[in-house]
Amino acid sequence: MKKRRRAREIALSALYSMEVGGEGVEKALADIRREAKADEEIFSYAQRLVRAVAEHLPELDKTIAAQCRNWDLKRVALIDKNILRMAIAEILHFDDIPEKVSIDEAIELAKRYSTEKSGTFVNGILDPIAFKDKKENKK
Repeated sequence: MKKRRRAREIALSALYSMEVGGEGVEKALADIRREAKADEEIFSYAQRLVRAVAEHLPELDKTIAAQCRNWDLKRVALIDKNILRMAIAEILHFDDIPEKVSIDEAIELAKRYSTEKSGTFVNGILDPIAFKDKKENKK
């Protein structure tokens, strides 16, 4: 398995713990660090991603909501929402990750950890953000 994909899986788990368990960033990362079998490079990227999502959460949710026409953000599955948050954080704030890679990885995570239709849903939300609205959303 690719290192960045493993890092994204670890980050997804931490973000899920934060939302469901009400944990803070540091506690979720510490818990995941103990549980995940990952080298320092993998954990470092997971940590960077979790912190970016936490730091930019209102912006990320606003970006998702803007693409969810006729669909309330509260109705988006928690796993899908966190996958979208991670991918959008990469698209908007990680210059070292190509947009296409962020989208492809998000689709694969959605297929693996969510519903059968989640990959299509995630792709439909991310495409316009990455390829049409990137400059408008970037701050």
